[in-house]
Amino acid sequence: MVDLDFFSSPIGLGHITRDIAIADNFEDISTKFVTGDGAAKILKNLNFKVENEYIPPQFIVQNGVLKNSTRWLWNYYQYYKRCKNIAKKIIETDNPKIVVSDEDFASLTVAQNKKIPSVLITDIVQTNFVNGITSFIEKKMNKSMKEIMKKCDTVIIPENGSDEGNIRRVGPIVRQINFSREDLRKKFSFDKKTIIISIGGTDAGLFLIEKTLESIRKINQDLDVIVISGPSLSKEFGDSVRNFGFVSNLHEMIFAADVIVSLAGKSTIDEARAYGTPGIFIPIKGHFEQEDNAREEGFVFEDVNKLDKLILEKLEQRRNPLETKGAINAYNIIKKMI
Repeated sequence: MVDLDFFSSPIGLGHITRDIAIADNFEDISTKFVTGDGAAKILKNLNFKVENEYIPPQFIVQNGVLKNSTRWLWNYYQYYKRCKNIAKKIIETDNPKIVVSDEDFASLTVAQNKKIPSVLITDIVQTNFVNGITSFIEKKMNKSMKEIMKKCDTVIIPENGSDEGNIRRVGPIVRQINFSREDLRKKFSFDKKTIIISIGGTDAGLFLIEKTLESIRKINQDLDVIVISGPSLSKEFGDSVRNFGFVSNLHEMIFAADVIVSLAGKSTIDEARAYGTPGIFIPIKGHFEQEDNAREEGFVFEDVNKLDKLILEKLEQRRNPLETKGAINAYNIIKKMI
């Protein structure tokens, strides 16, 4: 028996990175993660107990633009049904005291049917991928999602703001840094002004790597350029560029860098802001969540065409770290429920 089954969406790596920030506090709580793909790999690298069971649908992205949203939504619905069967078997075997989900609604459905206390961690309350005649499918899914959220004992939202009903806003959830910036720069051999290009868990951000490298060549400065291409993209980008590939400690690299250029995932944005690292966040066009995240930071997809100017501006920007307590706040909420 485990105290807590933690189901984390493997669609993007931001879910698991914030979940790790919370779980790092679980010294006296028996926890097992259920996820898939790169998220499971990160957990294994960090010696967490994990079942690699989920195979998520992949976004189809061409030149930075999301394509075939309706097909993806249908694939996601089929994925949800598979996850529900997986979650049912795991929860019946583990008989946990509590189920925590980071945007994995299948496990919440199972937990609620079995009257097991449930916690949802999420930064969205509805999706908006599809317009037109097929949007009724998404509307139906959003309605079901809201019903699941209402039945949760607690919904944790990683942003600042007031609580309401079963919703607890805990502030940004980011991983703790245990080393000085100087020590990390030595560890990673960051000897010059350093730019990190990060695209998350899929190859959907290849366009951003290519556009950023093109812009850096225009700048013509002596810079350290580091690519974090993730688990799905194995490619060399020239002698002057180091491709670290897949890493489990991106947060440390963000802290050590001078500028980060990234897709507009919320967790990466939150980490950059918390550590004080200037960032440029370019969304996948048509991905509503990334577009909303980027807009809050002052960016739109079209900014990909002026990265040289933006990088120069960010290289001159002062660091302004922010104190965040989202991880410990979320842990305290979950701890009290066990």
